Amino acid sequence: MTKLIRGVVALLILMACTPAQATVKILATTSDWGALATELGGDRVSVYVATSALQDVHQVDAKPSLVARARTADLVVATGAELEIGWLPVLVQESGNPSVQPGSPGYFEATAQLNLLEVPSRLDRSLGDIHPQGNPHLQLNPHNIAVIAKALTARLAAIDGGNAEYYRQRGDDFNARWTQAIARWESKAASLKGIPVVVMHRDQVYLCHWLGLQEVAAIEPKPGVPPSAGYLGQLVSKLSASPPKLILLNAYNDAKAANWLSERIHVPVVTLPFSVGGTPEAKDLFGLFDDTVNRLQAAVQ
Repeated sequence: MTKLIRGVVALLILMACTPAQATVKILATTSDWGALATELGGDRVSVYVATSALQDVHQVDAKPSLVARARTADLVVATGAELEIGWLPVLVQESGNPSVQPGSPGYFEATAQLNLLEVPSRLDRSLGDIHPQGNPHLQLNPHNIAVIAKALTARLAAIDGGNAEYYRQRGDDFNARWTQAIARWESKAASLKGIPVVVMHRDQVYLCHWLGLQEVAAIEPKPGVPPSAGYLGQLVSKLSASPPKLILLNAYNDAKAANWLSERIHVPVVTLPFSVGGTPEAKDLFGLFDDTVNRLQAAVQ
């Protein structure tokens, strides 16, 4: 009996010392939201990311494997503002999971927490792939991440009340580290303000707005529309007269048009990670901004 009691006591001690198992299954639509969920959720969450940083999130197949993930998820973390309109609605509907349907506590959209840039005054498909609710590519302004982190912390606490204080502590810790990092990035990038740049797609808007970069042209004539030879020729004429300092390319972009333009106007192409995992250095959210600022600084120097 004494041995039995000792065994039970030992087991209880072991259980008390063992970290809690993940209780919240999260399906994130992008690596950025997956990284943020991991920062805030720690060992209380299990995160699966539906896309990679080298993938165009506009164009994703709602594969059976993703449907299966949505079927067992407790929380879907999406960008929103119709960025995933081509596949996420099908995914959550086909999953049959009532917990992650839009409007439920288990469905979280990052764009719903902010006022978006570039909200169109009129909707016309001739204008290209525009988003009615505004530009959804908001992850490259770290101040946006701070707002979203606060809201996501509250959502985790709401759906997993038993670990609410744990999430709040992690949220506070992340906010403290993130605030310090923002100050460091903004100090380092101060010299970039006003530098004229060319972008590929309308997904660098928040980065330019944050750092004060001056966007003078886009390689896509309209959002989501590939450039024609004639349009590229017009860009060469325009930009040769008043050259930008940099051509910004995202890791997931096809570099052909950017390189073609670079050769003719003699302006360097800077490939930025755009999302966590876009470059080897962008291993997490902190690395994403470290590498973005470092690459921009190296290019102008």
